[in-house]
Amino acid sequence: MKAAVIADVHGNAPALKAVLKSIDGQKDIDHIYCAGDMIGIGPDSNEVLRLLFSRTDVSMVTGNHDEAVLALLTGAEYPKSHAETKLHHQWIAKHLDPSFIPLLKGLPRTHRQTINGCTLLLTHYHIKPDRLLDPIGEDPFSGIIEPSMDNMVSLFADVSADIILFGHHHPLHYFKNDLACYVNPGSLGCSQKAAAPYAVIDFTTKPFSIQFEEVSYDKTAFLASYEKLQVPDRNFILPVFHGAVT
Repeated sequence: MKAAVIADVHGNAPALKAVLKSIDGQKDIDHIYCAGDMIGIGPDSNEVLRLLFSRTDVSMVTGNHDEAVLALLTGAEYPKSHAETKLHHQWIAKHLDPSFIPLLKGLPRTHRQTINGCTLLLTHYHIKPDRLLDPIGEDPFSGIIEPSMDNMVSLFADVSADIILFGHHHPLHYFKNDLACYVNPGSLGCSQKAAAPYAVIDFTTKPFSIQFEEVSYDKTAFLASYEKLQVPDRNFILPVFHGAVT
């Protein structure tokens, strides 16, 4: 079995379509693991969710952006740490197709699976076990730390798995030791380049092997849609998350 890993699509439908086309072109990839933050930042939340929820080969977990938008839609406490993005999240919530609300609410924060004797944990980012059920308003996700072997070992010290798949921090992470393999494929939807990354895990070999892929795509129309749709905070989002000049 081979599996693809994606993370942080962030409402970027053209990038997701390019990656899914690449994945589907590899007939030996059986499953896709998505490490959360499907929505927010980009304006294509509905299209992204349609693409993912319409498939039967995708396992997803929620990220902080997904849960923050859900908090606005359900009247739950909004996280204070996201105060600067609240106006943007309100815009996402206003335009979200209501049919996706129960689907997002039904997603877990972690997903565990054993494949060919290899234990896998999928999560958006580290959450302490005693905070796993805390609402997003209480900021349960651990703070982002710089990627290094020592930091990953410390961060996930309370996690037992052969492969830990995660996102949240947008750069690619890949560290492996005797304890675990720590894999963050990088943000699919937020890049300074017109390219979308993902990873492929080959479980048919022992030990398993991991390959990182990057798919080029045309993001001209996607970037122009921020102004066309009057997306809040676009003058901050475009240069910071997409390398675009505003």
